[in-house]
Amino acid sequence: MPYTPEHRARTKKKVIDAARKQFNLKGFDGVSIDQIMKAAGLSRGGFYHHFKDKEQLFAASVDSFCEDFAKTVDADTTLSGPALIEAFMNGYIDKTQLAHDDETLCPMIAVPSDVSRQGPEVKIAYQRVLETMLGLFQDNLNSPSKTRNRKVALTLCMITVGGMVLARAIDDSSFQAELMAAAREGAKNLGLSN
Repeated sequence: MPYTPEHRARTKKKVIDAARKQFNLKGFDGVSIDQIMKAAGLSRGGFYHHFKDKEQLFAASVDSFCEDFAKTVDADTTLSGPALIEAFMNGYIDKTQLAHDDETLCPMIAVPSDVSRQGPEVKIAYQRVLETMLGLFQDNLNSPSKTRNRKVALTLCMITVGGMVLARAIDDSSFQAELMAAAREGAKNLGLSN
């Protein structure tokens, strides 16, 4: 008896969730399809019912973060404008994001080098995550100029992600703190209070 579409969708989500965690922890090349399927509690044979290859799964795992992020932002209606940007940046540029064993990290800081070595499907998924962050910033800036809002939002993305990528790449905790403080100060200099 064939599985229902709902069962297939749940199984696919289970594989994507397991993959996202494994990719965040070990990177694209550091984890095999067998390891991902084992983490999902499934056999390798079921993999190809949902994905043509590991790269397609990687793209789906990056996309899943974007979907979860959008739901989280939409669910929090208590903040808006610069206060929302400030809250987001305070959570993102934080020492808790330095952990290399955190399976829930944003792929923007967890796997950028892996993404840069992948094909178009993965890069498009990664771009969607960046565009989601960009949209959050752009939609909450108060300048009447859309051009200015876009430039400031792009700068905020670079400060936020770049600051954390650099901080995660070193072991010196005082230097990490300095980098994160500089990122927050950079945002503040763009007109955001922090």
